[in-house]
Amino acid sequence: MRLGYFTMPVHPLGRDWSETLREDREAIILCDELGFHDAFVGEHLSDRVENITNSMLFLATLIHSTRTIRLGTGTTNLAQMHPVLVAGNAAMFDHLAQGRFIMGISPGALTSDAEAIGILDEDRNKIFAEAIDVILAIWEGNPPYNIDLPNNRFKVSFKRTAALELGLGMLPVPFQKPRPEIVGTVVAPFSPGVVLMGRRDFHPLSANFLLAKHLRSHWQNYAKGKAEAGHKADINDWRIARTIFVADDDKTAQRYGFDDANSPYRHYFEQMHAKMKRSNRLYVFKSHKEQPDEEITLDYVMRNCVTFGSVNKVVDAILALREETGDFGELVYAGMDWVDPALARRSLQLMAEQVLPKVNRAIAKSEAAE
Repeated sequence: MRLGYFTMPVHPLGRDWSETLREDREAIILCDELGFHDAFVGEHLSDRVENITNSMLFLATLIHSTRTIRLGTGTTNLAQMHPVLVAGNAAMFDHLAQGRFIMGISPGALTSDAEAIGILDEDRNKIFAEAIDVILAIWEGNPPYNIDLPNNRFKVSFKRTAALELGLGMLPVPFQKPRPEIVGTVVAPFSPGVVLMGRRDFHPLSANFLLAKHLRSHWQNYAKGKAEAGHKADINDWRIARTIFVADDDKTAQRYGFDDANSPYRHYFEQMHAKMKRSNRLYVFKSHKEQPDEEITLDYVMRNCVTFGSVNKVVDAILALREETGDFGELVYAGMDWVDPALARRSLQLMAEQVLPKVNRAIAKSEAAE
C-alpha cells in the first residue's frame, strides 16, 4: 500500500493568506522528505477558507522544492476554464515536472465560483465532460487541428491562422506518454460516475469525508466500468483518502484530533458539515439514504470520519478499514491546518515511518498465510 497526501486545504478565516500558503507548501515538502508517493491540492476561486485559487499554479512552486513526490491537482475544475488553456498548461507542467504530474479533474463544486464566472445556471457536469473530451483530443491529435466533436460546445481549429512552418497553430502535448495519470475524486456513495472513470481509465480517489461502509461501492463501480471497456481493474489504481491524526500517545490524539474546540479536525468538519448542509448534500455523511438530517451532527460526522490515536491504534483502524473495503492501492492522508505545527509534523512523520510500514507488514503476513 502506498501513502499519499491530499489537502483542500481548509484554514481558519482569520489566518494570514501568505502564511497559510507557506504552511501548505511546507506540508508537501515534508511529505516528499518522508517518502509520500503523491500530493493532491484542491482549488477554489471564492472561498477564503479553502485558500488556493489554482492548484496547478500552486504546485508549480513545488517542482524544484521536492525530489520524488508526484504533484496532483485535486482538482482542476474543468467547467471554469476553456479546455485549450487546461491542456496547454497541464502539458507544460508535466514537462517542468519531468513526468511527476497527476491531473486530478472535476467540474468544480463551489456554487459561488460558478456564480462569479457566470455559469451558475449551466449544467457544469456537461461542460466538464465536454472539456475533458477536447483535452484528450488535443493530446491525442496533431496539427492542423479541427476538433469538432458531436454535441460539444468547444471547437478547436486554426483554419484561419495556422502557419505550421512558423510553429503557429501547434498545441503542446505532455511529457508523459500517452498522457499523465488522470484522477477523479469521488464524493458520493454508489457514485455512477465511477463506472465512467473505469471505461476511460481515469483512476478514482474516494473522498475522506465519506463513511467507510460506502467505499467498497466505488471499487465495484470502477471494476464494472473497466470490464465494460474490456479490461480488468487494477487495485493499485484505487486511492482512499482518510482523515487521520497520529500522536505519540492516545491522550494527545483524543484532544487534538477530536475534543479540543481549536482542533483543526473539528474546524475542518465544521466547515464540511456547514457547506454540505447549505448545498443539500448531507447525504455524503449518511449511513443510509433515509437517515434523518437531524442525526447528522458535527460529533456524528467526526466519530465516523476521523481516525486518531497512537501508532498501534491507527494501524488497527487502517487494517479494519481494509477489511471493510477490500484491498486498495493507496491510503491518502488528509492534510489539515497546522494549529500546532509540531503535532502536525509529528503526525505525518509517524504515519510515514511507523504506521504505514506496520500496516504493510501485517498485510504481507496475512497474504503469506493464505
